[in-house]
Amino acid sequence: MIRLKLALLLLLALIVTTAIWHRYKPLPQDLSLDAPLRPVTDMAILMDDTWETAEGTRGIRQQIFDEFFRLIGQAQKLVVVDMFLFNDFQGTGDESWRALSRELTRALIDKRTANPDIPVILITDPINTLYGGLPEAHLRTLRQAGVTVVMTPLPALRDSNPSWSGVWRICCQLLGNNDNGGWLPNPMGPGKVTLRSYLTLLNFKANHRKTLIVDEGERWTGLVTSANAHDASSAHSNVALRFSGPAVGDLLRSELAVAALAGTDLPPLPSLHFASSSDSDSRLQVLTEGAIRDALLATVRDSQAGESLDVSVFYLSHRPLVEALLDAHERGVSVRVLLDPNKDAFGRQKNGIPNRQVGAELHNAGVAVRWCNTQGEQCHTKMLLRRGAHRAELILGSANYTRRNLDNLNLESSVRVVANVDQPVIQDATTAFATRWENRHGEKHSTDYAAYADEAGWKYWVYRAMEWTGWSSF
Repeated sequence: MIRLKLALLLLLALIVTTAIWHRYKPLPQDLSLDAPLRPVTDMAILMDDTWETAEGTRGIRQQIFDEFFRLIGQAQKLVVVDMFLFNDFQGTGDESWRALSRELTRALIDKRTANPDIPVILITDPINTLYGGLPEAHLRTLRQAGVTVVMTPLPALRDSNPSWSGVWRICCQLLGNNDNGGWLPNPMGPGKVTLRSYLTLLNFKANHRKTLIVDEGERWTGLVTSANAHDASSAHSNVALRFSGPAVGDLLRSELAVAALAGTDLPPLPSLHFASSSDSDSRLQVLTEGAIRDALLATVRDSQAGESLDVSVFYLSHRPLVEALLDAHERGVSVRVLLDPNKDAFGRQKNGIPNRQVGAELHNAGVAVRWCNTQGEQCHTKMLLRRGAHRAELILGSANYTRRNLDNLNLESSVRVVANVDQPVIQDATTAFATRWENRHGEKHSTDYAAYADEAGWKYWVYRAMEWTGWSSF
């Protein structure tokens, strides 16, 4: 009995030590990248919008992937794509979505076929194979066509759900997985997966980035977005920024860090050369992982009375950021927060956590809160815009405003733009937010706070517990 107790204590100590180490271990090189502010040219805001028409039907206006595919098609030197969701799963819904995964597969293969000497690299997340439990036709087809496919090694990242991951790393990680012995339903679509897929899913971690790097004529161009090349996500509202200049080199460095983490042999890459200066006084900064959190907090905390903060985000639950928004409102900053009601997930109904609980907290403090008027799709944008009398800051990209997305757990990519308020990119971002907030042009993008208000105290504490422990999908 004493030996059994000692063995159990040693096992518990091993689990706890493993959990703590992998929660706080050093990050690999070039992650949590806080690049310098650099001169930038050719910036453009791209929006995907979905709304309810006066007749009660769905209206859709999309720009992001049209530009994404145009940029790939014209490239002559290099194509690098990092895409979190890249599959044709459609959940339990019965709607016909845009086949974005097939379009991206076709665009990359066409580029590789037309220009076989161009390095074409795709970085993605193992969720697209349910962590090895399903064959993924698109990825196999790309490899056969000569595209370099990098599968992100998630165990190399910090653990966001340590109370489970400490156990998983000891009991299950070495078991691997296979795509021909599944008996459990695929939680994302058709097919069967193994128990090992579910056990891995509970780690709740991801390469959540969505980026593109290409040459465009004599310049280099980057695109950072919140949109996935995922069929069931194709009706979501999203945002992207296209830009050129030396910050594209920072974006490429952040992506090569993921390839290095995976140990993938890459083809020889061209050198990126940039002009030494720009006539524009606009600047752009590439941010990844925890550097996104630091930039968001600094932008909100530095805002002054008379300025405005407009936030549009799929998930808002990060406590320091919520508290910073409340403090900004108290000191006279005009704060408007547009949130997804967290009611839809690919044909399944959700319970509103965490946005409705955070929305109630903000609303009760006097902050203006509205909900996206979703009809099965999601309001998937992640954007913060600060405007003063003369200067503005814009932060957008892949990162939700949650502990998992901002605290060096997921891989994320965003950009920060600092520019005069009259710059077209700031004007376009301002108009895009106002269109959704005010329901301009007869398009019902948003609805009043009362439509999804949920001030149940117990749900607030459920959200807080889920955020703190990591036992959540947000």
